[in-house]
Amino acid sequence: MNIVLLSLIVIFSLSCYFFGKSKILKQTKISKKKFHSLPEYYGYYLAAWCGLPALIILFFWSLSELYIVKILILSDFRTDPAIDNNKLNLIFSQIKAIAENKFTGNIPQNLIPYAERFLSLNKILELSKLAIIFSAIIFSLSFAYSQILKNIKARESVEKVIRVVMFLCAAIAVFTTLGIVLSLLFESIKFFTAVSIFDFITGTNWAPGRAFVRDASVQTTDVENVFGAVPLFWGTFFIAMIAMCVAVPIGLFSGIYMAEYASSKIRKIAKPLIEVLAGIPTVVYGFFAALTVGPFFRTIGEGVGLNVSSESALAAGMVMGVMIIPYVSSLTDDVINAVPRSLREGSYAMGATKSETIKKVILPAALPGVVGAVLLAISRAVGETMIVVMAAGLGANLTINPLEASTTITTQIVTILIGDQSFNNPKTQAAFALGITLFFFTLVINVIALNIVKKFREKYE
Repeated sequence: MNIVLLSLIVIFSLSCYFFGKSKILKQTKISKKKFHSLPEYYGYYLAAWCGLPALIILFFWSLSELYIVKILILSDFRTDPAIDNNKLNLIFSQIKAIAENKFTGNIPQNLIPYAERFLSLNKILELSKLAIIFSAIIFSLSFAYSQILKNIKARESVEKVIRVVMFLCAAIAVFTTLGIVLSLLFESIKFFTAVSIFDFITGTNWAPGRAFVRDASVQTTDVENVFGAVPLFWGTFFIAMIAMCVAVPIGLFSGIYMAEYASSKIRKIAKPLIEVLAGIPTVVYGFFAALTVGPFFRTIGEGVGLNVSSESALAAGMVMGVMIIPYVSSLTDDVINAVPRSLREGSYAMGATKSETIKKVILPAALPGVVGAVLLAISRAVGETMIVVMAAGLGANLTINPLEASTTITTQIVTILIGDQSFNNPKTQAAFALGITLFFFTLVINVIALNIVKKFREKYE
């Protein structure tokens, strides 16, 4: 229903734009009246008054609709003191599932009347939403139409609306980031009240599944020291480093070749083919690493007498590096092409060769973009999960041998949060502690990169 309403609002808004524009053009031709703004702005003004109020009503109504139904449905159950909030939520989920024919198992007979009431309330609210939205469109259009006939300053009004929309978009981005950071921070604080932050940062044993187990066969010291994240930090760094050793040289050199050496015919073919690598789903890379690369390294290792694990950091890192090549290659190509032609010509005029010009002039001038490409590649490598899960395993091993299994922070976050989990115990709160650690790690990388770029720009400005 919401999609249909949204489509209708968009269609009405577009119709209002063309109607408002044609109306002003017709008035200009008939009465020779000079309007304050161009006809397009009167069309935008009419479309804005048609669409924005309706979209605002649709948004807030959709957010509160289910909550209103929940309050009305559960009013009978709230009088029972034996039913807490968790039980109320479960009852409402069951009622909703019965109403939508998604309930599995034996349907509780006492909930069937409430399911029928759920459907009737939903129908009433849907009809009310439809009536209110179309009433808002009619009233707002009547007002906007009367205003454009008065020759208002439509351009200024439209630009104010655009500024407000742009501000809201920026505010949403800022508050979303703030919300992510605060949610990670609050849950991490709860985790560190139960587990020492020193043990988390310096511990070498990661086994959250054994946390707070009371078993005579398990030593107390082992149970207490199960949140040591050093193997995860090392695994993340180790696999990302292997990936960067593959992605950065190949991506950088291929970007330089396409920008400076390749003919236009070769570049038109090679660049799209390289960029296809970025569009392949990571699960496909994971399959490739697990079924092809991992067994290939194991076969080679057995041939030379080495004990190679089926899941290894080397297989995951190399496949991840291949996946990241387009990020470095395409951005390097773009930033090199953005270097002014005058720098090249000046270098050639001084007698420098093509390779000397690339090394001494073009690459230094393109350094901010190259640093940005490498930074993006590192962030992509650090945040990758699927390839590591399928090719490197889940074992938190503190090892420098790339032929052994390893794991990363993101993989463990997914592992911890799989299934129905409650967020009121350190086992699941450990995922937020890992998340905030990863956040600070990427923040440090960004700060270092920005300092490098700033230092370079000061030098060349």
